[in-house]
Amino acid sequence: MFVDDLVKGFYDVILNNKILILVNYDVDAICAAKILQYILRYDNIVYVLVPIKTVTELKKVYDEQKVDVKHIILINCGGTLDIIDILEPEEDVIFFVSDSHRPTDICNIYSSRQIQILTIPEEDEKIPEFEDVFVDNESLEEDTDELNDDSNNDTVEELQNKSRINHQNAFIKRNKRRNWEEKRKTFLFDYTQFSYYGRSTAILMYDLAWKLHRESIDLLWWGIIGVTEQYILGKTENMRYLKEVELIGDHIGRICESAVNDLNCMSQSISNPPNDSRNSRIESEKDLLLALYRHWTIESSIRYSMFTAVSLKLWTVKGEKRLKQILAEMGLPLSESRQMYRSMDLNLRKQFFGMIEKISNTHNLLQITYPSFILQKGFKTKYQCADYVYSMIATLESNSHEKSPIECFYNTMDLLSQSKNNLLDEGIEKAKWILTNMFRHVQAALDMRQVILAGPFYYLIIQE
Repeated sequence: MFVDDLVKGFYDVILNNKILILVNYDVDAICAAKILQYILRYDNIVYVLVPIKTVTELKKVYDEQKVDVKHIILINCGGTLDIIDILEPEEDVIFFVSDSHRPTDICNIYSSRQIQILTIPEEDEKIPEFEDVFVDNESLEEDTDELNDDSNNDTVEELQNKSRINHQNAFIKRNKRRNWEEKRKTFLFDYTQFSYYGRSTAILMYDLAWKLHRESIDLLWWGIIGVTEQYILGKTENMRYLKEVELIGDHIGRICESAVNDLNCMSQSISNPPNDSRNSRIESEKDLLLALYRHWTIESSIRYSMFTAVSLKLWTVKGEKRLKQILAEMGLPLSESRQMYRSMDLNLRKQFFGMIEKISNTHNLLQITYPSFILQKGFKTKYQCADYVYSMIATLESNSHEKSPIECFYNTMDLLSQSKNNLLDEGIEKAKWILTNMFRHVQAALDMRQVILAGPFYYLIIQE
């Protein structure tokens, strides 16, 4: 069942109860969990937070933690599964599902009490009607056996007529059942044939904080990171992203207006109260689909960013020449493009955005710019929201013999704290290493013709 009012239908229900929070291993889920943590701590609500990766882990963790817990929150997990069938909970247990994965399992949608889905269904989801996928067996099988009723008072001819009528009715009902089942398969196939993503869970949790009047710069920034992760990884369409950007801009303007004594408050920016030593603010501005360019060299960022690498085919010799040509057309000397962005000539840094826009039409890079947000921490380095996304992904995926996946999860969550800039910077360095090696691996695979065409699919075997 869908929950329209997050406050009455969700928060008021979990208030003063012990909560179990199960969180998926992804950036959007971690940002959403961080926001929810802040809200729960505000009201001193007791909770247990556990990260999960697989359905097996979901069942295992639930079995371990279910004692004395009647309210479970699933963040970016469980929405596409039949939760009641898998977990087999007691009848008084309620699951609150906030999952951006689509399509949502049809049994969860029509569970009237135990499954509460924290979102509003979108128009393009095309959820089948209840009658199209669920049926009352009694309605299809009623009056199937009338043969024995008053059989002692019937003649042989009457019994034969009744038998014939019953056989005809049974045939009609079987045919009706068969037609209904065929239509049901069609409805379910149309509904489940594609996997896609809905609205960011992080921004949904920020909406809850806003409605509870507990919004802050940190919470809004975490929501922005969740939205940006969806856009960068291609989980959302451009129009949906632009709508979210517009809504976020309204939040920025509203909070800015309420910051009465803040001298740093400008149009499209918000600041912490003056007694906050961090003096952070969020600014809305256009940015580039170049990975980590503020913390890298321009040449490396263009070469290893997915958007430019694919558009310009930079893994080829011709693509490498084209990269040099682009840098020349931009008027950017190789010596400048090969040093860290922050060390470049100040005039070149100021002109860089315009340089990229100038050559974007010529080299089919029209979508290289997009509306984004910047976090300014006092007089320190600006951080693009995409920087946080890449850093968090790298930190989350950097599990090794020394660090378990759970450690990586909590390090990624800690990375969101403004006091943990060291974790953010370490994640950025890991992300640069991952992007570099990913590019080289793909380049080697293409050069060695390891990408194989198999019917309508391409596949590549990656050795461990």
